[in-house]
Order: sequence, then structure tokens, then C-alpha cells
Amino acid sequence: MEELSIVEKEKNTVFQKIVKVFWVFLIGSIIGYIVEMIVGLVQNGHFVSRQGLLIGPFIQVYGIGLVVYYLIISRIKNKSNIKIFIISMILGGTIEYLFSFFQEKLFGTISWDYCNLPFNLNGRTSLLHCLYWGIGGVIFVKYLLPHLNKIDTCYKYKSFIIITILLMVFLVFDIVMSSMAGIRQLERRNNIPPEGSIDVFFDAYYPDTKLEAIYSNAKEVKIDEV
Repeated sequence: MEELSIVEKEKNTVFQKIVKVFWVFLIGSIIGYIVEMIVGLVQNGHFVSRQGLLIGPFIQVYGIGLVVYYLIISRIKNKSNIKIFIISMILGGTIEYLFSFFQEKLFGTISWDYCNLPFNLNGRTSLLHCLYWGIGGVIFVKYLLPHLNKIDTCYKYKSFIIITILLMVFLVFDIVMSSMAGIRQLERRNNIPPEGSIDVFFDAYYPDTKLEAIYSNAKEVKIDEV
């Protein structure tokens, strides 16, 4: 009985860690959406869509960034601000570069291009944006992390667990649908006809015009482009 109790506690601990990471990702994605909407408003003088998924106010690169901050930067929260800044800068720049790289390879698009900025790396990240990531890491440790730790007090509420599971299912659905729509868009650009009912569905409900309106910041990348 005691061994079973230990196993159950370990399972609960793993589940709680997964829940915590999920909420960190969700919060980061929403914060990223808000930041990008503000940036878009300043740059264009009006609101433009900057969302990263088909449904909802989410931008995944920020969510992934916040998860990395939580898993790595939180471990050095007692270090100096300079050390936190430097490590956050490197991690953030790496995440930004990889996200842009895989977006291009999977969907034939990029959502940002920093080729016009000095000290950029293939246009996928730049020194300026790495500095932003560094500042974000310091802000995360000093102001956001203490609030994220309050999630640990919510596990005892059944309603919290139910809401979390429902949100997980929704977000997985959203990510899968968004990925399939992006892949089908790339196929259309390569003049590949629909091969089944799923392709027909995405052609009908998520044509290029609709995806371009949702992902207004996305730019098509030609195969021969670097």
C-alpha cells in the first residue's frame, strides 16, 4: 500500500508539472499576442491580426519562450541581473531563430525578417531582438515568476483541473488545425491538387485569402531564397 501511495504521488507530481508548463505556455502565448498587437498598432496606426494560430489570441514563439524561461531561467533566479540577462538573451535568440527556421521549412513562410537590421543572423534573429529577450528574462524572474508560482495552489480545485484539460484539448486541436491549414496552403502554392476530403475542407474554409488575413505578418519564402 505504501509503495502504491508513492507511485500515486509521483504520478500526481508529474501531472502537476505538465499542468504548470501548459499554463506557462498559454500565458506566454497570450502575452505575446498582446505585445504584437500593440507593436502592430504603433507601426500601422490601426489594429492588425498578429495571431499565430487559426483560433484565439495566441503566438506560440512567446509561449515557448516563457516555458524555456520557466524551466531554465527560474533555476538561476537568485543570480545577478546581468547573468540572467545574458542567458535569457542567448536562449531567446535561439528560440526565435529555430522557430523561424522550422516555420519556413514546414509551411514555406516566415513571420519576421530582420535582414535590414545590423548584426542579424539570416534575418531570423538580431542583436536588437536578443536584447529584448534578455530584458524579458529579467522581467520574468523579478515580476512574473512569483505570480506563476501561485498556480501551485490551484491543483486542489476540481474545476481548475477540468478547465485545464478542456483548454489542453482545445489548444491541441487549434495547433493541429493550424498546422494542417499551413501545410495545405504550401501545397496550393506548389500547385498540388487536393487528394481527399480533408484537403477539400481546408481549400474551402481556409483559402489563401483567409489565411493571409489571419497571419497578416507572414511572408511567403521562395524555395531558392536563403
